[in-house]
Amino acid sequence: MSIWWSLHLRREPASVPLARRLLLGAMETAGVDPDICYDLSVALSEACANAVEHGGDATDDYRVTAYLDGDTCRIEVTDSGPGFCRPAPPHTAADRSLPTPAPVPTPAQAPGYAEDGRGLFLIEALTDHVQYRNRTGRRGAVVSFDKILKWREGAALPMAS
Repeated sequence: MSIWWSLHLRREPASVPLARRLLLGAMETAGVDPDICYDLSVALSEACANAVEHGGDATDDYRVTAYLDGDTCRIEVTDSGPGFCRPAPPHTAADRSLPTPAPVPTPAQAPGYAEDGRGLFLIEALTDHVQYRNRTGRRGAVVSFDKILKWREGAALPMAS
């Protein structure tokens, strides 16, 4: 059995705990180990907070999609912001005035006293695999991450591969 859901959320802070609670509810109901639930819920919160802060104009929304399939959970957060840029060839004089998207993230541990800048580091620390990419054919970024699931003893919906 597999479970998946997708949400379209407004880019406002109140959407972050909503997405987190929905993920936690689905995983707890399925019987995922509480420590895994916690790690994934924190990673999702960080990805959603980044989408809210950096994901486009105030009127844009963002999407969260979660898949529980077999022994893996995959989560994708997609926004409508400028996306990530790749190292580009040197600019010509004609294109120096064009806006530049944000650089491809290279998460490094922020100082412990920092109030922001730790989200990507936390996502990488709490999950097994992370990928950052631009949306295909549209503005926006996609942050996806996977984690191998562990199940509680007597789980209601243990997933079979």
